Amino acid sequence: MIRTSFGALALLAAIPFVTPANAQSAQEQLDVRYGRALAAGYKALFLCSAIANAEANGATRTPQSVHEWELTGIQSPLNEIVKELPYEILRAQEAGTIDQVRVSWADDMPPRLARYQPKFGCDLLPIGSPLLDPREPLEVIVARDTREITTDEAALDETVSRRLSSMAFAGGYGEGSRTTSILVTKGDQIVLEDYVEGFDPSTPQRTWSVAKSIAATLVGWAVQAGEVIVDQPVALGYWRTQDDPRRSITVDHMLRMASGRYSDTPGNRTDPLYWGGATVDESATAWPIVFQPGSVYRYANNDTLMAVKAIQSYLSYYRPMDFFEKLGMNHTVAETDHRGGYILSSQAWTTARDLAKLGQLYLNDGVSPDGERLLPEEWRNYVSDPSGPQPEGTEWGYGAGWWTFRRPEGNSFEGIPDDAFAARGNRGQYLVVVPSRNVVIVRRGEDMVGTRFDIAAFTRDVLAALD
Repeated sequence: MIRTSFGALALLAAIPFVTPANAQSAQEQLDVRYGRALAAGYKALFLCSAIANAEANGATRTPQSVHEWELTGIQSPLNEIVKELPYEILRAQEAGTIDQVRVSWADDMPPRLARYQPKFGCDLLPIGSPLLDPREPLEVIVARDTREITTDEAALDETVSRRLSSMAFAGGYGEGSRTTSILVTKGDQIVLEDYVEGFDPSTPQRTWSVAKSIAATLVGWAVQAGEVIVDQPVALGYWRTQDDPRRSITVDHMLRMASGRYSDTPGNRTDPLYWGGATVDESATAWPIVFQPGSVYRYANNDTLMAVKAIQSYLSYYRPMDFFEKLGMNHTVAETDHRGGYILSSQAWTTARDLAKLGQLYLNDGVSPDGERLLPEEWRNYVSDPSGPQPEGTEWGYGAGWWTFRRPEGNSFEGIPDDAFAARGNRGQYLVVVPSRNVVIVRRGEDMVGTRFDIAAFTRDVLAALD
């Protein structure tokens, strides 16, 4: 077993995880300790996923690179904790692939553990899990592009390309934003592609909430197969009594963030699942209903997770990786919790080119490069239709798992067609599809908390350049 470590684990006891007891209440001490446990889980999972998934693609990431990009500028209080935590990266002796990552966080508890499985990426074990015996060797599986999008260098003027790239990478679309890649296709040809140093076409990044749009796509796949109908109740058996109003929640409600269920924060902080090692079943299913389904918009990771649960039986036979393969998305991994539940509200890893291939599927109205219909006819119109309750305080509309540039009352984005729609994720992950222009736009980043990339302005400028 090959080990890579940072810091001396023996010194962990010297790292305080609480301030003096007389300065904090018992609840404050508990919160500080929980914050350290979450920070350790965050670090273990990102080190594991970023490095192992890149190596599976034939790319290279180092712990230093992950600290510079994924572990910098993250949510508080994790940002103040995560870098100091000692870690170990354990590799299989013969294959050399990552087996597990351990991050220590308290002297009286085991390290947090993330483990890697080829083709499934990394999962995170619960807080307090005992150390695992390393597995040797792991199979080496390197993904290769079998359907590359072709490049047409003449399609976009070189001067314009340089200007767009310069603005994207130098903060021209948001002060302090950190772009890692941009990619634009027209038809099935790349007309603009650029990467920051240390990233390339084979380097995957976490999708964050772009995974919600991937989840909606997989639901469409199951609809096309006849396995689910979006207007029927989710019917998972979690809400068993006849008088439980949650029995009336449909897949459509879940995709549109309109289930009416309570969530303790606005959707993007599912900490027990993302960083605590809880499972989808434990964390997403039991929330009570507080509004009539279909009446109120509430952005919630749990709704997407339950939409995926609605097609769980289908995905047990026809896995996300099988769908990705049909599109040539060979550098994409849908990761799971430690019991195999897909965390498709956030936890997928993919490249800019693979996202472009997903966008191309929608340009082709759900037909694969091989001519197979993967999504129902008009599924593109369904996911990009901002019907039902809408988010407040924004010009964006929301469809079924995808954001829209128009709201029911109209389009406020000058220079962007009404039919444009987008997948959006934390830290600046964007996939924009513009069917009327036959254009796909991808922007990947690691934007720090408090900064934002203006994807609408970038989309407008790209479309203007392609006129």
